[in-house]
Amino acid sequence: MLDSLTLYGRAFSSRILLGTARYESPTQLLASIRAADPAMLTVALRKQVQGGTQAGQSFWNILRAANRALLPNTAGCNTVKEAVNTALMAREVFETDFIKLEVIGDDVNLQPDPFGLVDAATELVRQRFRVLPYCTDDLVLCKRLLDAGCEVLMPWAAPIGTGQGPRNPRALRELRERLPDVPLIVDAGLGLPSHACQVMEWGFDAVLINTAVSRAVDPVRMARAFADAVHAGRSGYLAGPMPVQELAVASTPEMGRPFWNEAPRFTAQESA
Repeated sequence: MLDSLTLYGRAFSSRILLGTARYESPTQLLASIRAADPAMLTVALRKQVQGGTQAGQSFWNILRAANRALLPNTAGCNTVKEAVNTALMAREVFETDFIKLEVIGDDVNLQPDPFGLVDAATELVRQRFRVLPYCTDDLVLCKRLLDAGCEVLMPWAAPIGTGQGPRNPRALRELRERLPDVPLIVDAGLGLPSHACQVMEWGFDAVLINTAVSRAVDPVRMARAFADAVHAGRSGYLAGPMPVQELAVASTPEMGRPFWNEAPRFTAQESA
């Protein structure tokens, strides 16, 4: 598979992960999935699957029709115990060892709890989960998660649902440079296709989008726009961007120019 995204040894042809929350209708969600062509769909056990209800059955029908790999998450968990228990239930319900780990430490900006996140990741890795932790761009935290056994990281660009885009570009770029061999998926805070293109140009491996698509005026068109942006950003990164220059550098070669280096000078008598 050409330039595939590899997560825990599994290859995917797409570099978009798509969330499934807050769409206006099942039809809209399914159409957005098809437009984005995502590698995986994130699903929240606690918020979206109401077993035995009509809404829950409709959601299950969408997941089956989409025919995509699923990435359950532990959204809404504030403690290690809640996150671990939710992950265990999700493994049974969705029949996958992949889990997007969320342990929220602040209910205002939904920032991850770094201490609980590492503890929960350690326990889930011990129980043979393939853990994708939602984290900040803090390098030390990311290293601790790798030490815990995580093979993929999901740093935020900005708080969930804000659409601000990369709020700390310098930290994100440093994270990419310092962890060159770790799959890094930018998760949360991307609001525009240009945001996704930018982080892909920096060398990030994939993006996860949800609110930017589901709350757009035309979610299907926005899903397609994000897909195009991710392709463009990845191609730009692989092409090898030119280095940034402090001073102007002429793009036209000096040799062979049909002009003199200096404009002709005329005396007052000649011009008369």
